Amino acid sequence: MKILSGAEVDAAVDDIALIDRLERLFRDGCEMPPRHHHTLAAPDGPASADATLLLMPAWTRQSANGGGGRIGIKLVTVFPDNGRKSLPSIYGQYLLLDGTTGAPLALLDGTTLTTRRTACASGLASRYLSRPDAQSLLMIGTGALAPHLVRVHAKIRPIQRVAIWGRDAGKAERLVRELATSLPVGLGRPIAVEAVADRRSAVADADVVSCATLSKAPLVEGDWLREGQHLDLVGAYRPDMRESDDTAVRRACLYVDTRAGALKEAGDIAQPLASGAIREGDIVADLFELARGQRTGRASGDQASITLFKSVGAALEDLAAAELAFDAG
Repeated sequence: MKILSGAEVDAAVDDIALIDRLERLFRDGCEMPPRHHHTLAAPDGPASADATLLLMPAWTRQSANGGGGRIGIKLVTVFPDNGRKSLPSIYGQYLLLDGTTGAPLALLDGTTLTTRRTACASGLASRYLSRPDAQSLLMIGTGALAPHLVRVHAKIRPIQRVAIWGRDAGKAERLVRELATSLPVGLGRPIAVEAVADRRSAVADADVVSCATLSKAPLVEGDWLREGQHLDLVGAYRPDMRESDDTAVRRACLYVDTRAGALKEAGDIAQPLASGAIREGDIVADLFELARGQRTGRASGDQASITLFKSVGAALEDLAAAELAFDAG
């Protein structure tokens, strides 16, 4: 059995190759039971400090001749207060099994796997939803996902300017310095990166706005938006979290990674549904429907629509990334 560290997973996974594999697996489908979601109450402190345990299984079907097929399960813990201890909020491990025999194939670092597949799911959505000429990106959030999201968006669209906003200005500046060194690598063009303090102006200026936070209050307001923008909402993975307000979701054409996950778990979708601000029918498509051509994303030449993609994560995405890392490693 292979054991792949975070560094080995990172080295084995190419962004564009993973985006292509995600698209293929969303098109072909796999078995994906609902994730197991358990709250781990904090011994001391408010409910906001409660941790989360996630178990996410998925498997592909064997062919008629008995070949192929893999089984995977991810175990993830989310401890929101870890940032105060200079630790990641998310830890995870991924077990990949042979779909024919059940034999273990690999144990992969699930934390790195999660960041890579999450960023690439946003990249896949951007292929369908952002304007092909998008040149400016605002990254809201400075956590572990932020540099990956910036890099992937810059590979999908000809991004020339990146603005970083974070609650902690020092973290935003550190991310700017990191990206100034790492971002141009492999892109073949210089990209200007700066930290910003005025979130409202930064949202209005950006062609693509990506959010990856644990916020419980909206960070992007619909009144700040302009025609042609694409919103990529990656954080707020629980019903009590939120990165956009009702006006934003009402103004936008809504897309999700999976309908089942977004309707149940994503505060940016679940809360406005509960209040009546939107209806289930307002969700145009999920990644299954886009990949299969059953629904369309942004039409060619559409410079006016505001698109919003809400990601909550899916076990299918982990399986695609684990298979890619295992095959490449």
